[in-house]
Amino acid sequence: MPGRVPVGTVANVHQEGQLGAGSLVRGWFRMLFGLAIGSLTGLLGLAAAISGAGAVRQTGYELRRIALFDRAVHTNPLTRTRCRRYLAVRWLVGGLGAGVILMLAFWYAVAISMVTAWLFDGDWGLVEDGDRVSLDLIGLVAVPGVLAVFVTTAGVVGVAALDRWLATEMLGTNQQALLRRRVAELTSTRAGVIEAIDDERRRIERDLHDGVQQRLVALGMLIGRARRAKGEEQLQELLDQAQDTAGEAIDELREVATRVYPAVLDDAGLDAALEVLAERSSVRVEISNELKASPGTALETVIYFVVSEAVTNAAKHADPSVVEISVWPDAKGITVMVWDDGVGGADPAGSGLSGLARRVRAVDGEFEVTSPEGGPTTIYARVPCE
Repeated sequence: MPGRVPVGTVANVHQEGQLGAGSLVRGWFRMLFGLAIGSLTGLLGLAAAISGAGAVRQTGYELRRIALFDRAVHTNPLTRTRCRRYLAVRWLVGGLGAGVILMLAFWYAVAISMVTAWLFDGDWGLVEDGDRVSLDLIGLVAVPGVLAVFVTTAGVVGVAALDRWLATEMLGTNQQALLRRRVAELTSTRAGVIEAIDDERRRIERDLHDGVQQRLVALGMLIGRARRAKGEEQLQELLDQAQDTAGEAIDELREVATRVYPAVLDDAGLDAALEVLAERSSVRVEISNELKASPGTALETVIYFVVSEAVTNAAKHADPSVVEISVWPDAKGITVMVWDDGVGGADPAGSGLSGLARRVRAVDGEFEVTSPEGGPTTIYARVPCE
């Protein structure tokens, strides 16, 4: 069709460029704020390094600051000695950051003062002889001024990188140790996924054997009895029973299929799948889904089964009056919370919850169950978004 722009053309590239530029600007301001805070905490760190009191706690604050405003640093377990050494050096980076910020503020103040003085035909107080700022003067200092602003602006990024590098070098794990830890995590997760798949297969077999298969056997027996019926009334009664049994078998087969994978999740998305789950539940379910867009099929599947298993467990074992489901995005991904006011005492090592934990950890997520005796029970799952 005329006028239609296909995916991957200049329009998309322009939009991605705008998003990239905006992301760079936001990232720079985050680094600036982090550097400003780090400049203030540098002297506190030096005091902790000298006295030894609170060195580990202060180092923890610095690591959280770096993670919040830049990127997380993977560290070995913090010891008092290592933390004191780190803080004894880190205050120098804080001082350097303070110097860069002051220089940045100075050059921006000079530039703004000159431009406003020229625009409003006023005197520029920083010029000793009080000469009026002219366009010639602005042109004369424009190139060195822009270079000075650029260098100090880039200096913010450089000092932030130095701050992170120092923490990594003095506190962090080396790349080989980090790689070994990651391989161990993936190996454990892979084994857990295989075990979860085997558990799911056994559950499906048990559901088919104890439910659908028994219904079909009963259906076959009813049909056999109907074929041997001696009267019209007996035949009709047996056929009615066979029809009821066939309907029950179909319902149970649908339930098994839904537990394997709900078709509505593909057809209508997570929100609709959760609504169907709530309608089919034997207890009252309240849903709060704050996701504005689909996080992808893989994550939607994980979220759905976390909610489904949690609601099923609550209905079977906790006797709640209500189950509350909350799904919301945050800085680290998507958080799912399932809360019920039942009797509590849920065992995280049980087959259902442990299978959920393996499913969540397979996507590098976090899973937590809090269920004291007497209730309430709260299940948290957080899955990262790419």
